[in-house]
Formats: sequence, structure tokens, C-alpha cells
Amino acid sequence: MSADGAASVQVNEAGPLRRDAERNRERIVAAARQAYAEAGLEVSMAEVARRAGVGIATLFRRFPAREDLIDAVFADRMDAYVEAADRGLADPDPWNGFAGFVEAICGMQAADRGVADLLTMTFPAAEALQVKHARALERSIQLIDRAKAAGHLRADFTHQDLAILLMANAGVVGATGQAAPDAWRRLVAYMLQAFAASGSAAQNAELPPAPTPAALYQATLQLGSTSRRG
Repeated sequence: MSADGAASVQVNEAGPLRRDAERNRERIVAAARQAYAEAGLEVSMAEVARRAGVGIATLFRRFPAREDLIDAVFADRMDAYVEAADRGLADPDPWNGFAGFVEAICGMQAADRGVADLLTMTFPAAEALQVKHARALERSIQLIDRAKAAGHLRADFTHQDLAILLMANAGVVGATGQAAPDAWRRLVAYMLQAFAASGSAAQNAELPPAPTPAALYQATLQLGSTSRRG
């Protein structure tokens, strides 16, 4: 076979191989996104491989470390995190901008257990995510400073308090699950009242409805069942 013929064979073989590799990558990312959304970031790489229908060796060829997979799965979610902060800064009302940002990111946690975990953890090896996380943090500090300067946010509030809220909300989201899926809204509303400066109208804002006793009871049953399985 001529050199030109050998090169042609290599090119023709490389095309399907590249397509297969890309399909595997897409299946892995899709499976990981669904698994993380349902159960959080504690899902194992082996479980992701099983859901994707690929071998564990194939998964590690595409994503040598867990952080590489997390980087790929949550890139768009972290973009949404930054965009929520940008929307808050664009709001002419400093309190509405701050409160809207808080509600948006807590809503992201409620919609996706993986995001609930992601916003309360640090992954130094996931470099792209860390860059976006730092960008969102910078903007959230600007939102805090702006709301304080306007006299709407209590003077002793810090960005660490926002991190505490995200941790608490992640816990509520994980505990209430499908039984009381809107419970987080009441928690966030209460916290925003607590964050508001003394005498602010935000302290008297109407709260979302509380979960029904039956819904909370069902949530506690599910939480107890999960603990026993653990």
C-alpha cells in the first residue's frame, strides 16, 4: 500500500474512533448530571459509569479525576450563578438586587442536589469552576456592600453569612426532598427578614406558606429511611 493509502486508512479509522469517544463523553456527562441532581455529589464514579453504560476504565480515560467530571457537568450551572449575581447588580434597587440573588441561588440548590452541594464546597482541582466561583463571590460581595450602603441590609452581615445560608438551605433541600419541595422558600424568606436592617420594610414581608404537617411527616420518614440505609 502506498504512503497516501495508509494515511487515508488512518484518517478514516480516526473519524469513527473520535465520534465514539465523543459519544461516550456525552453519555458520561449526561449520566453524571442526572445522578448528581438526584443524589448530590457523593455519587461514586462507578455509579456514573454504570448509568452511562460504559466501563470504569472508559470513564477515567475521559475524566481522570472526579473534579474533571464535576468541571464538565457544572460549567453551565456556575455560569448561571455568575449571571444571577450580575442580574442583582443590574437591579436599581439594592435590596431587591441582593434578595433576588439570594432567592435565585437557593432556587438553583432546590432544583438540583448537585448544585446544592456544589455551592457549599470547594474543589481546588476543578480550575474552571473555581474561577467562576471566585467571580460570583466577588459580585456577591458587591451586592452585599451596595445593600448595606443603602441602609437595607444589616451592617454586621458578611459574605460568610451567605455561605451559612447556602449550607442550611442545602440541608433543608436534602431533608425535605419530594415530600415538601417548597420548604426551602420559607427558610429563605425567614433568613432575608433576619438579614434586613432594623426598621426595614423587608422585615415585614409576607412569608411563603409553611409545609403541611403531613408533608413534613413524610419528609421525616424519608430522612429516617435514608439514614438507616446509610
